[in-house]
Amino acid sequence: MSLFDWFANRRKAGPISKERQEREIADGLWSKCSHCGVLTYAKDLRSNALVCPDCGHHNRVGSDERIEQLIDPQTWCSLSDQLRPTDPLEFRDRKSYTDRIQDTQAKTGLNDSVITGVGELHGLPVALGVMDFRFMGGSMGSVVGEKLTRLIEQGTRDRIPVIIVCASGGARMQEGMLSLMQMAKISGALQRHQEAGVLYMPVLSHPTTGGVTASFAMLGDIIIAEPEATIAFAGRRVVEQTLREKLPDDFQTAEYLLNNGFVDMIVPRTQLKKTLAQLIRLHQPIESREHTNHTMPPTSVPVLDRFPLTTHTVD
Repeated sequence: MSLFDWFANRRKAGPISKERQEREIADGLWSKCSHCGVLTYAKDLRSNALVCPDCGHHNRVGSDERIEQLIDPQTWCSLSDQLRPTDPLEFRDRKSYTDRIQDTQAKTGLNDSVITGVGELHGLPVALGVMDFRFMGGSMGSVVGEKLTRLIEQGTRDRIPVIIVCASGGARMQEGMLSLMQMAKISGALQRHQEAGVLYMPVLSHPTTGGVTASFAMLGDIIIAEPEATIAFAGRRVVEQTLREKLPDDFQTAEYLLNNGFVDMIVPRTQLKKTLAQLIRLHQPIESREHTNHTMPPTSVPVLDRFPLTTHTVD
């Protein structure tokens, strides 16, 4: 049944009661934008990459949906699925770390807060890592560090670009120093990737904070952010109390970081796949470009601001 048929049937059925409307929102037929309050048909919202068609607000995206948005159908091959977190420090607060992991795994269907794999993006091979905020706030533990390091090393061996979509509250406190060590491990893998002359692009979504921001999120050849994403290391209150001054209202937003040179470009999610494909083509060696099957017209990609084309050099 088409959307028009659905509305025609609704018109015949008469006015919609408030109770019935609330029930249909709960059932997932409609989605209410948390930013502007406009109701959108859920199917239309998903087809628009979970971006509100009325105000442009970017809703949070799960890892499976993100992979579907970026990777061509039937080309995805996941990596390191067998890795699962353990409790090396036997951490316990109100609830043991082991119990919390098991509960979150059952709730989300994920092993940990990142999914990694290889696939094609507009026909171009890429190594992609996607963090998922639903799993303990996208926190970075030992498994996240290991999976991302293996992904980067795979990209270096195959000489294909690496893309990491960041969404994280930072290092996972339940793993202590073992979690913080992942910052150096991933950064080391990225250094070797850069020395091999292969492209790396992080995509900063809402939120990207803590140890993730302090490591691989800011080490890209081209750093891309989604509109109005929160990107920070320490919390706003901590910074204000430390500096003892009031910060701008847009402090720690993607737009503020763009204006101050911390990110290279802001790209709406609906244009992200197209933009990534264009950037990958621009940074391919000349001999590789001659053999690339161009599936996209060589048109300019609309972005919200500039990016420096000289940020990455390929041998």
